[in-house]
Amino acid sequence: MSTNQRLIEASAEHVWDVLADGWLYPLFVVGASRMRDVDEEWPAEGAELHHSVGVWPALIDDTTTVLDCVPRELLKLRARAWPGGAAEVTFRLDARGSATELTIEEDAVAGPALIVPKPLRDVQLAWRNTETLRRFAFIAERRAH
Repeated sequence: MSTNQRLIEASAEHVWDVLADGWLYPLFVVGASRMRDVDEEWPAEGAELHHSVGVWPALIDDTTTVLDCVPRELLKLRARAWPGGAAEVTFRLDARGSATELTIEEDAVAGPALIVPKPLRDVQLAWRNTETLRRFAFIAERRAH
């Protein structure tokens, strides 16, 4: 499992507000191109984001489903991009005074991505999620100030 962390200069409440707004995911998730719909219950367990990944005109429409949710602490997702596969992604929030340490843990759980050796998969995911956290910080920190 690839793990990335970043200290976000915003409270856990502000960080959670970004995670809880499904319409924002294409702004920070590397590879997400657009949001087609967000279940009203998002981010409750079982709720889905209906997204597209890739670059036009080669977009893949699929879904991301909430597996577990503890507001302001944890959000565990199953992200799909078939035929590419599926991944489990966990966001963990840890308050650090007025800031929040945001951790992303991710790994493939289904599909062709599992053919890639884990050490190579982890390197690719680490690069991707470093950028995801950088983009996330831009949003959360500007909303907080």
